[in-house]
Amino acid sequence: MHLVRKLFADRQAATAVEYGLIVAIMAAALIGGYGAFTGALGDVLSTIEKEITAAGD
Repeated sequence: MHLVRKLFADRQAATAVEYGLIVAIMAAALIGGYGAFTGALGDVLSTIEKEITAAGD
């Protein structure tokens, strides 16, 4: 019984879990943002390529 009371009194484990959830959410947001950024960058570079090619003709 003493061990159970000790586990309930320990708050460090709950803090570690909270930090882990925060890191997981941030990682998911960064990965999603990276996908959107690379798609937009590809579109911009494609538009620039078309404009340079059209100007050279």
